[in-house]
Amino acid sequence: MEPILCTQPRRFAVVAVARMVAKARGCEVGEEVGYHIGHSKLLSEGSKIIFKTAGVLLEEMRDKGMDALRYKVVILDEVHERSVESDLVLACVKQFLLKSHDLRVVLMSATADIARYRDYFKDLGRGERVELLAIPTSTQQTIFQRRVLYLEQVHDFLGMDSGFVSDKHSSGLDPSTEAEIKPEEYKLIHSLVLHIHESEPDLEKSILVFLPTYYSLEQQWSLLRPFSSVFKVYILHRSIDTDQAFMAMKIWKSHRKVILATNIAESSVTIPGVAFVIDICRSLQVFWDNIRKKDTAELVWVSKSQAAQRKGRTGRTCDGQIFRLVSRSFFNKLNEHEPPSILRLSLRQQVLLMYCAESKAINDPKVLLQKALDPPDPEVVDDALSLLVRTQALEKPNTRGRYEPTFYGRLLASLSLSFDASFLILKFGEVGLLREGIVIGVLMDQQPLPILHPFGQEFLFKEYLESYFGDDNIVFTGKKELMFMGNLCAYQFWQRVFKDKHRLQRLEQLLDSDEPKATHDLFPKLEEEWCSFHNLVQSPLHNVSDIYEDIINALHRYRPKFLANSNGIPSYYDPYEFEHTCFLQSQPEGGVGSNSDDEEQHEIVETTTCVALPFVASNHFQCGAVAEKLASIIKEIRIHYTEDTSASEQNIVDSLGFHVTNGVSLCRFFINGTCNKGSECYFSHSLQAKRPVCKFFFSYQGCRNGESCFFSHDLGPSAPSISSSSFCSPEDEHPDATLFLKLLPTSSDGCVLVLDDHNSHFSSNLCHYCDPSRIISTTSVPQTSIFDNYLPGVRIMWGLSHPYHTIVGECDIPWRQVQCVLWFVKFTNGEGLDKHRSLLRKFFEYLAIRIFGDSLYEVRVILTMNNLRFSQLQVEKLARENFFFLTESFPFDESSFGSFADTVNTKKPMTVSRPISYVFDIHPPSDLQFGDYASTLHNCLHGAREF
Repeated sequence: MEPILCTQPRRFAVVAVARMVAKARGCEVGEEVGYHIGHSKLLSEGSKIIFKTAGVLLEEMRDKGMDALRYKVVILDEVHERSVESDLVLACVKQFLLKSHDLRVVLMSATADIARYRDYFKDLGRGERVELLAIPTSTQQTIFQRRVLYLEQVHDFLGMDSGFVSDKHSSGLDPSTEAEIKPEEYKLIHSLVLHIHESEPDLEKSILVFLPTYYSLEQQWSLLRPFSSVFKVYILHRSIDTDQAFMAMKIWKSHRKVILATNIAESSVTIPGVAFVIDICRSLQVFWDNIRKKDTAELVWVSKSQAAQRKGRTGRTCDGQIFRLVSRSFFNKLNEHEPPSILRLSLRQQVLLMYCAESKAINDPKVLLQKALDPPDPEVVDDALSLLVRTQALEKPNTRGRYEPTFYGRLLASLSLSFDASFLILKFGEVGLLREGIVIGVLMDQQPLPILHPFGQEFLFKEYLESYFGDDNIVFTGKKELMFMGNLCAYQFWQRVFKDKHRLQRLEQLLDSDEPKATHDLFPKLEEEWCSFHNLVQSPLHNVSDIYEDIINALHRYRPKFLANSNGIPSYYDPYEFEHTCFLQSQPEGGVGSNSDDEEQHEIVETTTCVALPFVASNHFQCGAVAEKLASIIKEIRIHYTEDTSASEQNIVDSLGFHVTNGVSLCRFFINGTCNKGSECYFSHSLQAKRPVCKFFFSYQGCRNGESCFFSHDLGPSAPSISSSSFCSPEDEHPDATLFLKLLPTSSDGCVLVLDDHNSHFSSNLCHYCDPSRIISTTSVPQTSIFDNYLPGVRIMWGLSHPYHTIVGECDIPWRQVQCVLWFVKFTNGEGLDKHRSLLRKFFEYLAIRIFGDSLYEVRVILTMNNLRFSQLQVEKLARENFFFLTESFPFDESSFGSFADTVNTKKPMTVSRPISYVFDIHPPSDLQFGDYASTLHNCLHGAREF
């Protein structure tokens, strides 16, 4: 049966299982077996088995409705992992099952409450289709055994006093108690790891340790670090790069492998050779913090279901032992299953996305959420609606009608990022820093980040961060903002130094057919080395770049009003104010878990780094201006979320008598009764004094103390106001011909070059607005006299195929006179997107060579094409890859300059399909940075042979 869709709970699991299945079927990933995680796809039209995360499937069902389930079978694996996305996928699939009699749905789990799922589907009216199947073990002859040991047995196993660990785990306490990990527990795990190693002679049998947080992983790693000659330690955490995490799959013969993992290793993935599982029996769960108005993480005890999943990580390739670091009686009191996320989180984003869904079967969140396996409290849905209405993402056209998404709401929903990140991007767009805002928004949701974060070495990470965004730039109170800015500068540095160099090399080779293409094959390795020199990680940089393109293309589909004002060169692109020359230096490096495939390699290796620091100085890339804007927008986000509570907070302040008294702040020590300054205290001891402002309240993390905070959360008169005028609106529908005309050359010796004007349709209309003698028109048709009388004075260049002959081939176009290049882009029906994209790529490549080679830097380029086509083909990216930056865009006035035939149909509400004129200016890279590339391109251009 094909095609088959299978969802997995995590990205790591999607990639791991897809690779395993592809290997078993003897194919490469991306062929018969493919996957789709986040913004990354590796599949083809011929893929028969496709793995996705639940979030990807949910987004596809929202956009395509029933068409997203055009599979013979949909397998929802690990259904016991009750994320919001998986619960909503289950509810949506159930709704679509009511309409489809052909779709088969398979739910898979080793620990789910089977009866609940069977009952959940009974009301389909086709009870005979709800079947329960037990999947037998594989055909292996050996059935591996698992043995579970609890804390009492662990003590006996280690020969330790049972009082070594806190009484917290004794049978008399309840799992509702705090789940904080004490230092002695890390020592217990360490002792257990060492004991296992000493008592188990087979080094290929590895140890998997489950810990709940990044901090706990660091604590355990630091204890193992001195034993690098004995252990290979691997980390599995969402912040670790996927390819690096896959190193944990390697089996070592010379070292004992120890994997420190969060619940990322809890299901789906089998790590070969795991014979021992140490389970600290905690997990990190995310809850909605109503005080801070944001999601917050909290340590909790695992459920028995989670513990069973962790137990299942061993006994697969060998006999296994599981060490649960709680007493048996304590374990028996644990909940059977963990509470589903849909009951713990704010549902604002899910509610908005459901209102934006195309299918009526799933676009009413109040109805759909009540059909979930565990329906959330209606008050939670109402709170989400209240926030969405307050931020003007939803509106109710009439009192009796249903809520409808506004233009702003649909735009937010289209960005495929978290609510906060999408909100921030649109705010940056309104102030003219759209492209910087997109990168920061992506970084808010991205793990891992581009700057290398050496595990367990925070001091080193701080150094790496400061090499891109230094201390003198600090305008924030929170660490998150510093991290966003540092990684923004690192991303820009990568674009400015490495990517620009590669772009120039590609242009230099383009016209030389004899140039060896080996450099292209070596490029990924060269990039990996360059990133290593500058403390960057290659794959996160590419992930940010890919998501950036998706977002910018979504904005081009909707065309908000601010889009035209947000164009221009990025803040990092000022060629003659920035230069970086690498100064490489080697230094020894060693430690636990050196991820090398060479078993004989010595632990101490030499690494090469660039010491030309800082990579980005405080006066580069407009760091200060962007940082100030980030701080301001985060403050505005906080105000949005607290706007409805600010009045009640002020009432509390008033009732406590915290008012201004001669401008002196209240002494916090006086309130606590610990001030020993008396009358000499600089601060006021009067309850009528004002409280000092809480510096954390307006940070990205917010203040965790809420109303109990000593410091003031008063928004104050200086807080930015929230009004409808501050929200984005769609572009004006009425084209303005003057926007186009002002871009045409005004000097008598400047010419307009109209490319590929097949029937001189646009050239003839331009004659009404500018001197025909200054218009040069090219066409691929042979010379004819049909237009001679119709276009008097226009120079027509016949028989020129576009873009090679018109731009870099031998023809009589007087390029020295050309000041404006116009191309009205129309495509032949039936040709695929790849062919269209290739044509546009060549256009920008050849034009860049012509402009650089002949120093024609004043030439302006205007492409007029359908905006949806522009988005589909990622034209802005193609231009940017050749140093053309979009500086302006506006609706094309067909009534003045001629109708534009190319249209693209769209069914999505509030997206537009119309011809737009896109204005590009070229910004050459600095010859200080890259040498005399113009001379090289000049020689390539005038010595080029036609090919």
